[in-house]
Amino acid sequence: MEKPNRKDWIVLAIHVGVWATVLLLPVLTSWLVTRSWEYAKNTAMMTYSMLQSPMLLYFLNFYVFDRWLFQRRRYGWFAAVNLVVMLALNWGILFIGDYAPDMPPIAWVGMSIGFFIYFLLNIAMIATALGIRHFIRVRLIREQLQEEKAKHAEAELAWLKNQINPHFLFNTLNNISSLAAIDGEATQEAIAQLSDLLRYAMYETNKPAVPLHGEVEFMRNYISLMKLRVGGNTVVNTDFSVENQQLEIAPLLFISIVENAFKHGVSSNRPSYIIIRLKQEGEQLSFECRNSNYPKAATDRSGRGIGIENTRRRLDLLYPGRYIWQMGLCDNTETYFSKIILRF
Repeated sequence: MEKPNRKDWIVLAIHVGVWATVLLLPVLTSWLVTRSWEYAKNTAMMTYSMLQSPMLLYFLNFYVFDRWLFQRRRYGWFAAVNLVVMLALNWGILFIGDYAPDMPPIAWVGMSIGFFIYFLLNIAMIATALGIRHFIRVRLIREQLQEEKAKHAEAELAWLKNQINPHFLFNTLNNISSLAAIDGEATQEAIAQLSDLLRYAMYETNKPAVPLHGEVEFMRNYISLMKLRVGGNTVVNTDFSVENQQLEIAPLLFISIVENAFKHGVSSNRPSYIIIRLKQEGEQLSFECRNSNYPKAATDRSGRGIGIENTRRRLDLLYPGRYIWQMGLCDNTETYFSKIILRF
């Protein structure tokens, strides 16, 4: 048997309080009307004798019979046990006729109706106990489901975010490796920037939300490193316009889009461009990335769009109903764009 928790004690206190009110209210009313303690005492005894059976049946069904019989679908035993308890509690009432053999027929009719109503009251208390127990049980199951969903969402978000880190790490390492054979001083500066990136990704993004200025600085460093691999025929423009630097957003939310722009928007022998804009006004944040469109060859199996899928899933989990994402080719088909608008 499970140990009672705080909620169980609260439910018990509520039950005791409700039944105490039901028992004491007639007594208090009789005393206020008659100002007689004797009359109030008699009212108390009469009220208890009438409600003793319904009250005990309620508590027995709520705490014992529902759990051990009704929930286990032992309906026959459940009905039999309740009947035995009801007869035991009302034995004296059933044989009241032995003490009043000379009652007129009309009195017997009235008494029989009273017994029937009292019997229905007992049944009603049993049904009430089962109904309240069912309501509590359903509510508890819903709370547990919500907790499980929240835990699952947290685990999924952590997994999705962890998928992001290796992508930019591998790309930047490749860029630095290519740079090392050309410019040693620039390589050292690139390694320092990579160190800042890794420090931010490992230690600053463990929270559900981070200040916007940290994300802006991270994207600037990442773009600076990615520009190492592009030639002179590629133009990269950025514009970060942020009113509230302390506004918090989910970490590493836009990095996959930036990464895709450098992966699929740059050509080694043709003019290329990447335009990245981040604008925050009031309670709205707009991120837009435009790049030249150089589709991959059919034989190119590098990347399966996992980064974009992960980003969409994170948006669904973190900003449900509070984001707009537009993406696709512009009218001239030479420019690919991706635009995300967040509402806080």
